Amino acid sequence: MPKNNLLFLTEQLNNLGSAKRENRQRVSNIVLENQNLFKELVTITFDVDNKVSIKAAWILEWICTHHHLEWILPHLDEFTSKIETVKFDSAIRPCAKICEHLANAYYSKNENEVKDQLTINHIDTIVATGFDWLITPQKIAVRAYTMNFLYFFGLQNEWIHPELKHLIATKIIHESKGCKARGKHILELIEKHRKSTL
Repeated sequence: MPKNNLLFLTEQLNNLGSAKRENRQRVSNIVLENQNLFKELVTITFDVDNKVSIKAAWILEWICTHHHLEWILPHLDEFTSKIETVKFDSAIRPCAKICEHLANAYYSKNENEVKDQLTINHIDTIVATGFDWLITPQKIAVRAYTMNFLYFFGLQNEWIHPELKHLIATKIIHESKGCKARGKHILELIEKHRKSTL
């Protein structure tokens, strides 16, 4: 792919402005009209020392949330192996939300491409990063998305729910009101699931 695509997209991201919906949709539209730019978007998202990576992560999440979650599937190896390297708060949140979308799709009753393409290795890497996000200082949105996707992935991996339960009970429930509320909700889901498997 020509280098100018990367430069063009970087320029669009630099000119994005604030995170307002219309700004994110405007730059998303450029990528939606030229799917080749999506690969560059992933590349910029993981240029983690560069502040423009934050805006790339916003657009990546916007496209996955509002338009095409399946576009991330060819890039799952890169996405799952590099999310642990993301360090700006404002870039971690969109990555956590994409992980939540992947978990939701994977455990959806409806058939979808995520079920075919999200591998055990991808899941293990997402789970490991998720636990890292829960034990390090993160914003409430990251905590919320992470607890959600760990709950889902714990439906098949038996060790996840006890670890998640322990972290919520000893750490997260003592944080902000929002964390406490989401933590209690996840604890209730874990208990309900435990009872249903007895």
